[in-house]
Amino acid sequence: MNKAAASSSGHMRTRDMTQGHPLRLILAFSIPLLIGNLFQQVYNIVDTMVAGYCIGDQAIAAIGATTSLYHLLLNAAIGLNNGYGIVLTRCFGAKRLQDMRQGIAGMLLLNIAASTLLTFASLFFLRPLLHFLNIPDAIFDQTLTYISIICLGIAPTVIYNMCAAILRAVGNSTTPLYFLILSCVLNIVLDLFFVVTLHMGIAGTAAATVIAQTVSALLCALQVFRCYGAFLPRRTDFRIPANLLSDLVSTGLSMALMVCVVDMGTVIFQRANNLLGEIIIAAHTSTRRVMSVFMAPFMSIATACATFIGQNRGAQKYDRIRSTLKKTLLLEAGWAAFSAVVIFLLGAQIVRLTTGTQSDAIISNAVMALRIHFAFYPVLGVLLCLRMAMQALGMKLAPVLSSCIELCMKILSARLLIPRLGYLGTSITEPVTWVVMLLFLCAAFACRCRRVFPTT
Repeated sequence: MNKAAASSSGHMRTRDMTQGHPLRLILAFSIPLLIGNLFQQVYNIVDTMVAGYCIGDQAIAAIGATTSLYHLLLNAAIGLNNGYGIVLTRCFGAKRLQDMRQGIAGMLLLNIAASTLLTFASLFFLRPLLHFLNIPDAIFDQTLTYISIICLGIAPTVIYNMCAAILRAVGNSTTPLYFLILSCVLNIVLDLFFVVTLHMGIAGTAAATVIAQTVSALLCALQVFRCYGAFLPRRTDFRIPANLLSDLVSTGLSMALMVCVVDMGTVIFQRANNLLGEIIIAAHTSTRRVMSVFMAPFMSIATACATFIGQNRGAQKYDRIRSTLKKTLLLEAGWAAFSAVVIFLLGAQIVRLTTGTQSDAIISNAVMALRIHFAFYPVLGVLLCLRMAMQALGMKLAPVLSSCIELCMKILSARLLIPRLGYLGTSITEPVTWVVMLLFLCAAFACRCRRVFPTT
């Protein structure tokens, strides 16, 4: 494989991150990811805006009441493929083409199993899960309709994330962006058509999301088949070596568990929050939407850093990894500080714009939660980047254990804080949890440093 920083063969675009200025490479790689993440947040926000402006505050609550459940399913697909992608980045960095093909073969088989399991399990247990989440009777039917349709889109979500992970592993973060932008634009058009023109209500917002995701997945898969044939498996490549398959499974499950354990805690957390009523559910939905937008740069830089670390680990360039990680963590903290200033100055206006609500109760509760969370956003930025970096360095256990800490703290909050403090209890739980998790990860990272960086 070409050792240039960026190369192309026909329409095949790759980026070798083992050479060149590290921060420039990370920023160049992360910008398309950031744009893609922002567009992904746009069509989440569009669902909320269309619901708020065209259907009403109850529709906002119906969408938000299952946000944690949907994120659990979505992040399972994303986490698995991010983990598989880390294995592929090491193969690409080490210039092992056959391992790349066999890794993608294993990735394909594992994703078929995962998408089948997630789809059937989510639909089969959906109604009991909604009762477990304490969905208010007034919005139960709307919530069931929305999440049932959304769950039908799990397979396209898995396909898109698989293809995007393959492309990111070879240094191409641009191609998935094009299809994601198309998906977002299509989602907005379909949202307006289904809800405003056809009056399909909340079912229209869900259907628009699933159709848009399906189109994006199919186009991204077609591009991989057309332009990256050299990396795609032949029939013999499906005889996957046991050590490679084990690496795929362990890294994929580690990444998935890292986020899913958090999401399981969030499901329990939201169950307690849903008892606080429709106004609080709507306020919390608005809070999560705004937080997701400002979190997009965190995730983009963290993903770019993980790809950089994976390729350089494959090339055994450990000094390059160590120095770049320090600079990336400072970059994350800087964005977090800027975000906090914006929220403290413009929080109310942002909530009003993104929801369309005129309810003073919804706005005031959302602003309170946002200010508490964003005061601790520098902690979150460093936490997310360090956790992804540790996965890319092969430290699989500590990030999962940190997620278990978050699960325990959210369970405790759901039982002790939220019933006593109401939405204030909801709002303070995560910031405190971020601090505890970061302290744990820093300690774990310090203990493993000498083993991870042989040149230290």
